[in-house]
Amino acid sequence: MTSLLPTLSRRSFSRLLLAAPAAVQAWADAPTDWIPLFDGRSLNGWKASERAESFSVVDGCIQAQSGRSHLYYVGPHADCKNFEFMAEVMTRPGANSGIYFHTAFQPEGWPKAGFEVQVANSYPGDHKKTGSLYSVRNVYKQFVQDDEWFTLTIRVAGKRVEIRLNGMLVVDYVEPAEPFRTDLNFARVLGHGTFALQGHDPKSTTRFRNLRMRPLTEPAPVELPTVDELYREVIRLGTENYPVVDYHVHLKGGLTLEQALANSRRLGIFYGIAVNCGLNFPVHDDKSVQEYLATMKGQPCYVALQGEGREWMTLTSPESIARFDYCFTDAMTFRDDKGYRRRLYVAEEMGDLSDPQAFMEMYVQRIEAVLHEPIDIYANATYLPKPLVAQYDVLWTPARMKRVIDAAIEQDVAIEINNRYKIPSPAFIRMGKAAGAKFSFGTNNNEAELGRMEYALRMVEECGLKAQDIFVPKADGKKPIQVKKWRATGY
Repeated sequence: MTSLLPTLSRRSFSRLLLAAPAAVQAWADAPTDWIPLFDGRSLNGWKASERAESFSVVDGCIQAQSGRSHLYYVGPHADCKNFEFMAEVMTRPGANSGIYFHTAFQPEGWPKAGFEVQVANSYPGDHKKTGSLYSVRNVYKQFVQDDEWFTLTIRVAGKRVEIRLNGMLVVDYVEPAEPFRTDLNFARVLGHGTFALQGHDPKSTTRFRNLRMRPLTEPAPVELPTVDELYREVIRLGTENYPVVDYHVHLKGGLTLEQALANSRRLGIFYGIAVNCGLNFPVHDDKSVQEYLATMKGQPCYVALQGEGREWMTLTSPESIARFDYCFTDAMTFRDDKGYRRRLYVAEEMGDLSDPQAFMEMYVQRIEAVLHEPIDIYANATYLPKPLVAQYDVLWTPARMKRVIDAAIEQDVAIEINNRYKIPSPAFIRMGKAAGAKFSFGTNNNEAELGRMEYALRMVEECGLKAQDIFVPKADGKKPIQVKKWRATGY
């Protein structure tokens, strides 16, 4: 993948805006109260670019359906720079729509300027969910439901864009001095312009009501982000429908939930916040599951459970585990053939490693057993105790790698590409991809610093991983704990 640099000038962007319809008023003259954009009875003040029949007024709502088209706001105060926009939205199952801002009327085809806020809950064709600043800051978890009204708010102040769903902040994007775009023909840069509603697929239906906006004064300047290759790679992958998610984030080393979420929004990497479940861990029974999930209610992230030790499944009910978005475990804790409980990450509990080959045969057997547990992700894959790390390429033979990969595929378990330990090796990942394995990205931090998924992103390019190779959580009713009978291993 090659770097792309923006070439559409601000002057070109301004020419697009000047081509917009009349009924444009200088923003400095706009009032500060909420301005209604829709009268609830007609499409006065709105103009369709194509397929005008895709938009209609139904039950006091603007309804978008039956094919791709865009409905532009052309009424008073249509040229906006700093503003707050609010609408109530309802999607039908499978709907795909969007709300554009800082755009300009186009007689046909896609808007050539501005940003789109995604409106798509259960739409199967895109991982980007409602609330995404499309292809710039993506939201990968569905936070609002079809057939239910929700409030979507867009706030643009200078270089900052904030998006909220029912008041929950899901996007906080600061535009850099030289914005990165993957499509050089699309002026996805902050400037000024009007709003537009999108109609999309023929069977897609979305309704909008109570559309309104109010102006904001020019804010104080904010610190702009630095654009480097990692920054560009996150945007490129998101544009190409990769789920750019760190599924293995812990609130450890002083890292608070608020800090983690702010970091996620800053980097454009969605997070799965994981709690440990096991003996002497924060979650260890149904009551502690309920208490923990109450603290995470309404947070803009995935909420995950990490099973610790082989007894984790015996401590909580399947119903409790199913309340998490996904669950994962590793094979770093098990009982060896003599019944000794090993923790491979604790020096005093690693056990006898004097015969590395014998250890590996036993270890791979334990991994195969762990992959029968009702998990979504096998984390810390191919981890080795510290005394054996230098022998990684010798001990992880092609035959052993194949056994783990085959077991993961058979049990429909994704294999984590771990940023902390930089495992599995490229050879393992290539073998897994060729066999049809799924992969996830995970940091597994033990401190407040999370990094930027450097190793995982490098493996995507180096090993040729595609969007379809990357794990996404399963829908409720299809989670492993709900469809897979757990087999106790005794390990």
